[in-house]
Amino acid sequence: MSTLPSIPLRHGAFLPPFHPMNENPAACIDRDLELMEWLDRLGFNEAWIGEHHSAGWELISSPELFIAVAAERTKSIKFGTGVISLPYHNPLMTANRIIQLDHHTRGRVMFGAGPGLLASDALMLGIDPETQRDRMAEALDVILRFFKGEIVTEKTDWYNFVGARAHILPYTKPYPEVAVVSAVTPSGGRLAGKHGISMICVAATNPYGYDALGANWQIANDTAAEHGHTMDPANLRLVGPMHIAETRAQAFENVKYGLEPYLDYLNNNQPRFHVPPGTDAAEWFVESKFGVIGTPDDAIALIERLYAKQGHFGAFLQQVHNWANFEETKKSYELYQRYVMPHFSGDNRPRIESFDWCTENLELLTEKRTNAAQKMFDKHEAEQKAKKGKRKVARPKKGKEASF
Repeated sequence: MSTLPSIPLRHGAFLPPFHPMNENPAACIDRDLELMEWLDRLGFNEAWIGEHHSAGWELISSPELFIAVAAERTKSIKFGTGVISLPYHNPLMTANRIIQLDHHTRGRVMFGAGPGLLASDALMLGIDPETQRDRMAEALDVILRFFKGEIVTEKTDWYNFVGARAHILPYTKPYPEVAVVSAVTPSGGRLAGKHGISMICVAATNPYGYDALGANWQIANDTAAEHGHTMDPANLRLVGPMHIAETRAQAFENVKYGLEPYLDYLNNNQPRFHVPPGTDAAEWFVESKFGVIGTPDDAIALIERLYAKQGHFGAFLQQVHNWANFEETKKSYELYQRYVMPHFSGDNRPRIESFDWCTENLELLTEKRTNAAQKMFDKHEAEQKAKKGKRKVARPKKGKEASF
């Protein structure tokens, strides 16, 4: 992009997580924690941790527990629940857990909320998936009231509060950042606008989610106006999957490790990736614009495409996956930190401008250095001439030595 984004772009990760069922689950979770430490060391701004209870692959059932451990191992990266499935929990208990985590982390926690993605989770709990979005809306409303210190007496068909209140108030004032997820439907935008809170577009690079970006953000803004709020694009986050390497060929080779199992898992939950028979899955994935398998330049191009579609937003979150082995995965994030982050921050612009100025003024700079060296020789020879018996200093006639 020709100019820097007007809102400084933050960089983060969205960890569902995805782990094949032939691996040791404890080792998988440990690896996720190690990845959080790696992202913190690289200077990533935030990581969002998911909640799932079924379907085999997504092992973290309590993002709060994971965040508590990860926060102890890191220094500056912020952690969000990405997300807590509100219909599965009593809202007061959810509010209390987030408040406690806010204190544990000294303000490094963000509260992400959603209705629950996996129908298999809801069915195990005897919850009709058709009720989940309404229950999420009810829960979010009352949790925000608990965060503010309100005393709540309220009864619905799934919870009953009698003079209920949070035992302690949040460490962050007035309370931690709150975000809702949005994919294709307008529900996330409606809730974000109603409460004036952040929004995470979890399918921003999926062709269907990409097409819905503008509409859902407009819904959020229109709803916010109705409730006296203003949506801040700095609090809009876009999520997409990518794996990068030094070359595209290397990236494609790396994802042979785990891309197809990843697609198979997601299709087993809800068929959405229809790779034509005989087609290379990685090539199809990239050509269909679901994400990036390539180089840092390809990652930059994807984010610039999101800017062209969405306009301003605050953060790009990489969806964490197991497309490549762990070492190549860590390398992908390192390449992103080395080349993608500074492209959007402009940190190297003064360096580039300084280098270019030297190039443009090379003749003048060379003349100045040569004249300065000549002057030093002249001064030294004059001093030596004044001292009888001193030998004349030999000076270089040409070459770079004549300038020193």
